[in-house]
Amino acid sequence: MGGILTIAVADAFSDALGIHIAEEASNQQHDHKEVWQATIVTFICKLFFASLFIIPVILFSLDVAMIVSIVWGLLVLGIISFFIAREQKNSAVHVIGEHISIAVIVIITTHYIGDLIARYFS
Repeated sequence: MGGILTIAVADAFSDALGIHIAEEASNQQHDHKEVWQATIVTFICKLFFASLFIIPVILFSLDVAMIVSIVWGLLVLGIISFFIAREQKNSAVHVIGEHISIAVIVIITTHYIGDLIARYFS
C-alpha cells in the first residue's frame, strides 16, 4: 500500500506540474488564477483516482488485486474515452478501442520491464 500511495503522490505532482507548465505555455490567455486552479484540480483528481487502487489490495490477495485493478482501470478509461468521443463527435468505438489498446500495450510493456528490473537488480 505504501508503494501505491508513493506512486499516487509522485504521479499526481508530476502531472499537476505538467498541466501547470502546459497552461502557462499555451497560446490561449489564462490568468494566474486559472493556471493554479488547473494545477490543483489535476493534483487532487490524480491523487484521488490513483488512491482508489488501494481498495483491491486491501480486499483481495495481491494476484487478484492486480487483476481487479487492471479491469477497474480499463473500465474507467473506457468510460472516460466514451465521453471524450461524444464531446468531440467522434466514433466512441474507435476512441475507446484506441485508448484501451494503448493501455494494454503499456500494461504489458511495464510488466515485462518490471520482470527485467527484478531479474537484473534483485
